[in-house]
Amino acid sequence: MQIHSLPVTRTARYCTLGELSADTENVWFVCHGYGQLAPYFIKKFEPILDSNTFIVAPEALSRFYLEGFSGRVGATWMTREERTSEISDYVTYLDQLYQHTLGEYADKDLKINVLGFSQGCATVCRWVMGGRLRFDKLVLWAGYFGNGIRDVLDPDLVRDKAVIYVYGIQDELAQNFDTNQQKTDLLDAIPHLQLINFEGGHTIEAHALRQVANN
Repeated sequence: MQIHSLPVTRTARYCTLGELSADTENVWFVCHGYGQLAPYFIKKFEPILDSNTFIVAPEALSRFYLEGFSGRVGATWMTREERTSEISDYVTYLDQLYQHTLGEYADKDLKINVLGFSQGCATVCRWVMGGRLRFDKLVLWAGYFGNGIRDVLDPDLVRDKAVIYVYGIQDELAQNFDTNQQKTDLLDAIPHLQLINFEGGHTIEAHALRQVANN
């Protein structure tokens, strides 16, 4: 048996909040977590939407039924199967979306914010690593890096960027990780990283989101 690969064209879904115009000052690219969908995820960002803000939520390319063979559907950025190809595919996708959504404003003096939630944290880190985007702020929200942050991000690439790590104190997924060690690892790799926490679980919390947006 021989295994082959064939690049193909896919139709990707994404959602937006606000309008991109000459008055826009802040742009957010927000990547959802495992099993989520962009139309629902982007609603979490309504608290930071104003007339000067444009928000883009890409949806991962692989969808699946969350329970059995029917019912609710979610999406995932990648699995361990063909991981190298899947990473390359979503980095290419996100690069194309960046250019497509910004268009003529790509060279404008916009503040570009990139946020990943849960599984989306590794996604945005790899995008920063392998992509062609310009950005000002990187937000990692409730992401857990089993092999350390350096496994998905070269700290030198964010040396002059604002980097924020956000987590809920009652995050139900945190019990699977040594969170203190992770914070130590993050600060060792990115000394200027800012830590923000909130009372809550594995979710985007409005007050913390506003704090992130204002920093």
